[in-house]
Amino acid sequence: MPKISVEVPHELLADLDDHVGTEGKFVNRSEAIRASVRKTLDSLDEIDARHGRLDDAE
Repeated sequence: MPKISVEVPHELLADLDDHVGTEGKFVNRSEAIRASVRKTLDSLDEIDARHGRLDDAE
């Protein structure tokens, strides 16, 4: 799996960390970020579909 680097404001990282760990929804930061990216891309696909901007191959 490729690795990427991103810069995240401290406040956003603190919010993210509230949802990570044994008491959180995600095992680690990477899993939380992957879930967020998937959800965002799904939302964008739904918007594109409503506007007729998706290719038939997708």
